[in-house]
Amino acid sequence: MALSTIFSALDLRDGFYLILMRESDIPLTAVSTPSGMLWEWLVMPQGLTNAPATFNRCVTHLLRSVRDFAPSYFDDVFIHSRAVDGKSVVEMHKEHLRRLFALMHKHKLYANLKKCIFGAIEIPVLGCLVGKNGVRPDPGKVRVINEWPTPSNVKELRQFLGLATYLCKYVSNYAGKIRPLSQLLKKDAAWVWTAACQQAFDAVKQGLTEAPILAVADQDRPFHVVCDASDFAIGCALMQHDHEGRDRVVYYQSRQLKPAERNYPVHDKELLAMKYALAKFRVYLLGSRPFVVYTDHASLRTAIKSPHISQRMARWLSFFAEYNFQVEYKPGRLNVVADALSRRPDYAVHKADANAIGVARTSTPSSSLLDDVRSAYTKDADAKQLLDYFAAPSDKSRQKLAKHLRARVHRYRVHNGLLLYSAVDDNADRIVVPDDHELKLRITYEYHDAPTSGHQGREKTYLLLTRDFYWSHQYKWVRNA
Repeated sequence: MALSTIFSALDLRDGFYLILMRESDIPLTAVSTPSGMLWEWLVMPQGLTNAPATFNRCVTHLLRSVRDFAPSYFDDVFIHSRAVDGKSVVEMHKEHLRRLFALMHKHKLYANLKKCIFGAIEIPVLGCLVGKNGVRPDPGKVRVINEWPTPSNVKELRQFLGLATYLCKYVSNYAGKIRPLSQLLKKDAAWVWTAACQQAFDAVKQGLTEAPILAVADQDRPFHVVCDASDFAIGCALMQHDHEGRDRVVYYQSRQLKPAERNYPVHDKELLAMKYALAKFRVYLLGSRPFVVYTDHASLRTAIKSPHISQRMARWLSFFAEYNFQVEYKPGRLNVVADALSRRPDYAVHKADANAIGVARTSTPSSSLLDDVRSAYTKDADAKQLLDYFAAPSDKSRQKLAKHLRARVHRYRVHNGLLLYSAVDDNADRIVVPDDHELKLRITYEYHDAPTSGHQGREKTYLLLTRDFYWSHQYKWVRNA
């Protein structure tokens, strides 16, 4: 339906009764009435286990020749058109309707005129409204949610969340918003409606009221996925550029991390967010068309190619192999969609978590440590050469650099007195550590031995360390430290 500007909707009438029962199965449909008479169905009745699937398969098969502009779902047929080959959109829509009606007449399919919609700019489709601008939730369902009274027990809360969850794809960070409510649904949880629960209840209502118009997925255009992870949640969004070049959201998804998942190292949480995104958007992404996954964790670009991977990561890489995609680094300040999905403050676990604290600490090196790195540059010959070059860059000063620095000088830059290095095919900057044994030991201690670091293993320490710092033969140094 992407790019279509006019729509119609048909509701098929008495569809089940258009399908004859197989003669050998007629006795199986026998019913006894209060009068004592035994009746058998000659056509397919409602209530049989396979009846809906049989009817849906029948309609799909009969209308297969017009599927490009008239897809069907059970007894609903949706017609959409756009201007093509010099014909106006109205002319194309009339032509599509004529072809559909001719096919229905041929196969004796009938529509309920009272439930049909013709030539509209927006039609209801499976609980939402689809139009030329995109997809938005049905105002009727949103109104029901907004008027929902405060739940007084678990049953009423389940009813509310059941309806709200159906519309969750329109709400950024939906899983984060309902976290206080989901706690009440846990086994043996006491029913205590707190201020946090009321705030979450109101946030869901407001989120649906302010829900954006999502784009209609266009299979002829490439998709891209943004994903992110925090210490307590993962979030992702399926996106696509429209015909005007605007970045549009097709689908939001987010969920809380399980207790065991909160103990994962940072790069594993980011990979989990990527795996969750690909699984949720599988129907759009699986196939030969390549797509891009954006993450704000730069080391993922090299971590998934590293020979030093955990068993968990190896299993996930096997799952990733089904898809044709590449990973691109997008800094957190630019990755606002997924970042917001995973980092809602009231979604965080307030209980102290040593591993989570360690991740937070190592992700932002202390100012005293950075000051020591700057001071150590004065004692390192390579660092002094690079700093002198960037103070007044020129071809002449470039020739004064050592040969091994001259070949890679384009990978260095200076920011706030710190030398930053970007690895091959990686847009992430890492702080260059000078050749100072004591300083390297201190940095390694911060990422491995400190009480707040969670005492990571060798591989995890290496991945965390290389996310922020760089020096030559880093893995060998960590292994022997």
